[in-house]
Amino acid sequence: MITVISGTNRKKSECLRFAALYHSMLQELAPEEDVKLLSLEEIPHDWFHADMYTEQSPSLSRIQDEYILPAEKLVFVTPEYNGSIPGSVKLFIDGCSVREYSRNFQNKKAALLGVASGRAGNLRGMEHLTGILNYLGTIVMPDKLPISSISKLKNGNGEIADADTLKVMRKHAGAFLKF
Repeated sequence: MITVISGTNRKKSECLRFAALYHSMLQELAPEEDVKLLSLEEIPHDWFHADMYTEQSPSLSRIQDEYILPAEKLVFVTPEYNGSIPGSVKLFIDGCSVREYSRNFQNKKAALLGVASGRAGNLRGMEHLTGILNYLGTIVMPDKLPISSISKLKNGNGEIADADTLKVMRKHAGAFLKF
C-alpha cells in the first residue's frame, strides 16, 4: 500500500491539488496497487494536546491504522511554510510515534514533493523532512521533486495544466513505484 500525504492542515490548499494529482498518477501507473490519499486538512485535531506524547487519541489511532501502519511506501507533498515544512506534518509524525513507534516509518520508503509559490519548491523543507524521516528509519528516495511558482502552473479552472510539470510528476511517480 502507498499513502500520499497532503502535508498541511490549511483548508483548500494548493498542496492538496498536487497531492491528489500525484495520487491519481500512481493509480494510473499501478492500478493493482492500493493507493490512499490522506489530507491533513481533514483530520480531527483532538490529538493535539499537552499529553499527546503519552496518550494517543482514538481519532489519530484510526488514521494511523488506516493510512500509516499498513503502508509500505509514503509520499509527502509539503508546501513551504517559513522556509520549511508545516508544523502540522511534524505534529502528525510526532503523534503517530506514540504508538507502534517502529512500525510507523522504520524501513518504509518515502518520496518527497515540495510545492511553493516562490522559486525553490520547498527544497529546504524537503531536506528538513528527510532528516526527520531518516532519524525514524525511513528510506527517502534521493530524487526529491521541488515544484516552484505553483500559481503559474494552473489553467483557468485551477487545475494543474503545465505540460512540463505534469511530465516530471509522472516520471517521478514512475520512479517511486520502482524504488
